[in-house]
Amino acid sequence: MLDRCRRQLDGFRRNERAIEGLPIRLVIALVVGVASLSVMMNMISGIQGLAVVEVDVRPSPDVVGPERQTLTLTAVGADGDPVAGATLVVKGGTADTDGVETAKTDADGEATVTVDPSLGPNQEDGTLVVEVKPPAGSEFVDRRANTKILVIRGG
Repeated sequence: MLDRCRRQLDGFRRNERAIEGLPIRLVIALVVGVASLSVMMNMISGIQGLAVVEVDVRPSPDVVGPERQTLTLTAVGADGDPVAGATLVVKGGTADTDGVETAKTDADGEATVTVDPSLGPNQEDGTLVVEVKPPAGSEFVDRRANTKILVIRGG
């Protein structure tokens, strides 16, 4: 039995043809697979129901001091068009607030919130974070970080 295995192994070592047809078959399978994937991706990208648009917030003003004030927040899509019906949430980041402020955007994509940010002792600046909950059933999503509001002492 051991001798037979050694003879087969020696035969494999001396065989120079090895697996002639395998590389070309792999290339053909790869080309067909890539072509099929390309066709499927074209079909999927043509379906508008799967498209999503990132929503962002444009605060005004975006630099404030540590005192009570009213901010205008505008929710916009990737193309800059306003997003109506989104819920905006303003909360403390590295700057503190007394709580969480929420507002819903109007037809122009705007909402107003009143905030009272504060900075810690020896803290010269900080940020307020704005999150967006897109309207239910819309193509909008909020996956990336939104524009933050900078709070500067003496600003």
